[in-house]
Formats: sequence, structure tokens, C-alpha cells
Amino acid sequence: MTTIHFTETTTATPQQFVAALTDFGPGRSKIWGNTDDGYLKVHDESPSTADVTEGSGGVWERLHYDWSDPNRVVMTTTDSNVWGGNSGHTYTFKERGDGRTDVDVVIVREGKNLKGRALAALLGTGGKRVLEKRFEATVHAIEARDSDTGTA
Repeated sequence: MTTIHFTETTTATPQQFVAALTDFGPGRSKIWGNTDDGYLKVHDESPSTADVTEGSGGVWERLHYDWSDPNRVVMTTTDSNVWGGNSGHTYTFKERGDGRTDVDVVIVREGKNLKGRALAALLGTGGKRVLEKRFEATVHAIEARDSDTGTA
């Protein structure tokens, strides 16, 4: 099992970040680089939860999203072609006094087969920096989106 943890600071509010995380419409891949719109399928959605399949590059996972806590989004893997066990993502938001938000990210990857174990090992050895750089791009895309709509 591989656990990756990092923090990024953004000008987006927790509400703006949650809105981007839970926007399952077309164009999701423009915000979330590890998501291909062709994989995206919303199975069920309520005001604070969703059951969604997403992925890219031959790797997909079905996730249970829970954003009932306005300062945290928990995404639990319920099915995948490579991930199992305790796999998932947790995003925790902390508003700062300077108007910015710290976003704490924890990604857990537990391979359920040979491909998954190999990918988890790769993430554990060098994947953190790759995921951090992709997440930085996501943060900039959310900030630009909110700036474009005048909600920032």
C-alpha cells in the first residue's frame, strides 16, 4: 500500500474547491488532469454524495464521494481494475487568515492485482512529485475558472 500526502495553497475558497471536485459535467478533464471524460460515468448523486466511475490511460476506479463536511471531501474506491483495499483520496480544506486556503491531499493506493501493485510501487518511489505537479495545475485551473466566472 502506498500513501502520498502533500499540501497546496490556493486563492480558491473551500466551497469553490468542493464545487470543482464535485462537478461531474463535461470538461472535467480540463480541471482534473488524471481524468478522461470518456471514462466518466455518474451512477448516483445526492446533495452531498456521489457514486462515480472515472479514470484515464487504461486505469479506472469507481468512487464514493462524500462532501457532507464542508471542509473535507472523502473519495473511497469501491471498484477498480487495479485499485482495491483502502484505496481512495481525501481532500481537507483549511481557510487561512490571509484569504487563501490550504488544501491537504492524501492519496492511498493499494494494488489489487499485479498491475495495481506495480503502479502503487511506482507512485511510492517517484509518483509523489508527478502527482503534486498535476495537482498544482488543477489548483491553477480552479483559480482561473473561478476568476473567469467572477466568483473568486
